[in-house]
Amino acid sequence: MRSKPFKIAIVLLTVIALIIPFATARADSSSAGGFNVLQLAKDSDIMLFNGEEIRAAQPVTYKDGAAYIPLNGIASVYGFTLYFDAKTKEAVAKSNVLELRFKADSPFIKVNGSAVKGPGPVFAQEGYMMVPLRMWADLTDSRINVSGRQITLSWSIAVPSAAFEIEADDEIHAGQTVVFYKDLASHPNGLPIVQDVWEGRYDVFPEAGWYTVTRRVMDAAGNWSEPYSVTVEVLPPNLPPVADFRTDKETYRIGEHIEYRDLSADDEDAIVRRTWVGNEPVFFESGEKLVELEVEDKHGLTHRVSKFITVTDEVLYTKEEYDKLFTDIGGKYALSGSEVLGYTPVEYTFKRENVRLVRSNSPEVLRETGIAYDTIQTGKTRFLIYNQNAMSYNVNVYLVATNFNGTAVDISIGAHGAGGPDPYSTNAGKMSTLRYLDAVNRGVQAGTLRLRPKESAVLLADKLSAVPIKPNQIFSAYADITSNDYVRYRVVIVPQGVDPLQELEKLPMLPRDGVHVRGSFDYTDRSITIEEQLGQTKQRLMFGDNKYDPNLWGIDDGTGKNELNVGNYGVLYRMKVNVAPRTLISLNARGGHYTGAFIVGGSVVEVTKGSILKNQDEACVLYRSGNRAETVEIVFTPASGSNLPIALMFEPLPEERT
Repeated sequence: MRSKPFKIAIVLLTVIALIIPFATARADSSSAGGFNVLQLAKDSDIMLFNGEEIRAAQPVTYKDGAAYIPLNGIASVYGFTLYFDAKTKEAVAKSNVLELRFKADSPFIKVNGSAVKGPGPVFAQEGYMMVPLRMWADLTDSRINVSGRQITLSWSIAVPSAAFEIEADDEIHAGQTVVFYKDLASHPNGLPIVQDVWEGRYDVFPEAGWYTVTRRVMDAAGNWSEPYSVTVEVLPPNLPPVADFRTDKETYRIGEHIEYRDLSADDEDAIVRRTWVGNEPVFFESGEKLVELEVEDKHGLTHRVSKFITVTDEVLYTKEEYDKLFTDIGGKYALSGSEVLGYTPVEYTFKRENVRLVRSNSPEVLRETGIAYDTIQTGKTRFLIYNQNAMSYNVNVYLVATNFNGTAVDISIGAHGAGGPDPYSTNAGKMSTLRYLDAVNRGVQAGTLRLRPKESAVLLADKLSAVPIKPNQIFSAYADITSNDYVRYRVVIVPQGVDPLQELEKLPMLPRDGVHVRGSFDYTDRSITIEEQLGQTKQRLMFGDNKYDPNLWGIDDGTGKNELNVGNYGVLYRMKVNVAPRTLISLNARGGHYTGAFIVGGSVVEVTKGSILKNQDEACVLYRSGNRAETVEIVFTPASGSNLPIALMFEPLPEERT
């Protein structure tokens, strides 16, 4: 009954003997020629490692014609750590690049997980693992030299690398720039770096010039690296920038334009910021006006200069006169909204153009997926889509065309423009209008598509459907499409990633929201004729008011309900107006905020540049005529997300004075 515990004790003693570390014998000085040398003798446990005597756990032993050496002892001089894997019953020698596993009575050795057969089985001798000498040499890239009873193993010394980088936030300037040294030292066998020596190292270099910084490192075995050097250019100390400016003169009248000339300088021509305070282009109150300019260079050094400008009591222009004369095209100026009602309203007639409008704006707020509009059209058709995603997931809007005829149908795609998706309705509406009118102005033709009988296709997928609409975002789009026969068009809303063509026939028709417009309208576009010359007095043209500009009537194809296009969104207005010499043409919002764009004289004007008309007390400059009467062509469409009506104003420019 006591034999089993006795055998277990024997095994444990053997394992303990296997894994007890052998006293490490390392030479503190590097070996000659960059090689480690281990000398052994047959049947002897005395070894010479780099000239120093050490004792092995067992003598070199020959078995079946092959030499064996004790793993516990030789492993340490090669830099291996040694342990016993109780689960697999394997002795493991591990370095930074190798893992060797030995098992008693097995000829196979696992090298980084792969089995390699040795010249004979590994065996235990007095509790110590004995491994084939030649295989050990092969696995460790060692050379063997045998002379009589003497055996010599030699292998190259693994030395560390002393690499490093010099880092700085910018160029290095003497006496100013703090540099950092990034340690990139390494050892091929993973030995720790225990010491380093620097030459030419500074945290702040004292003088301008070229510096060579050199480093050597020593590993835990006492081996020194080769010198590693980095050469760095140190520039002279950086001088702060000098802020300076001047005006074209020192004294100005009220309403007189001021020209500022920035004269700031930097020794490296590296000014990255200019901050002005008080540099108004014009002043409308007399007195001493303080103007400041601060400049900053790329190193963070700054300088500020302050100067006074004198504004006298003499008036060159009032603010109202100045704004009307000098506000940039597309810029806005302040006025009294109530005064606009005093501008004489101009009646006009218009010719209806044979263009169909499909306006898909109800439900404006999307609470479920489905078909927002379903209609059959032929000839010229303009689509106006405007929706907000109120669902908890992303959706895409698609315009799908279906040929239900027995013959092919050709579809031509003209001007188009999309805005958003955007969290703000004004941004989405503005950008879709701006891009659409730019396409109209350039005469864009986006190509043609032939639909075979019963075929469906997504139109303008790269423009209208490329970006998913996230929750609470708004999307707006225009598209001019012409077909040579009847085509069924559907505005489709599906979750992101869903193929609209596969789901097309399964989708429900979305109900109207009872507030916004959904319908098809005939003879949409309006060519306006005005007989009289405009701009000799203060005059206004009203649009989207249902008085001078009556709203379109149409029909909701889904319900058959008559529909009124309140505001005439989607209508394209074209007019050629004869304006008097020196006429200001500007836009005033009458129904609330307004944005979008106009084509005036062949140029697209943003309303307004970088902003919007916020209320009735702001106007946007669209055009100024010269010293002769002109015929000016104006093209626009009311912007979705903006309020109507709007007033297009014509008035004489103030007299220019010097």
